[in-house]
Amino acid sequence: MPQVLIKSKKYTGKYVATKDFSSKKVIASGESPEEVYSKVIRKGCQNPVIFFVPLENMVQIY
Repeated sequence: MPQVLIKSKKYTGKYVATKDFSSKKVIASGESPEEVYSKVIRKGCQNPVIFFVPLENMVQIY
């Protein structure tokens, strides 16, 4: 069963960071993983989880 981490449509097509995999609170977002990582490090989080939120109806294969 798929797990939905982010339900807000304002993050579609962007990279987001959360504190860990169980957290649903976004601590930073941006257009690239590098941008998001630098924002998170400035906020003091050392081990964020960064992932891409796909556009609606976008297929992702891992």
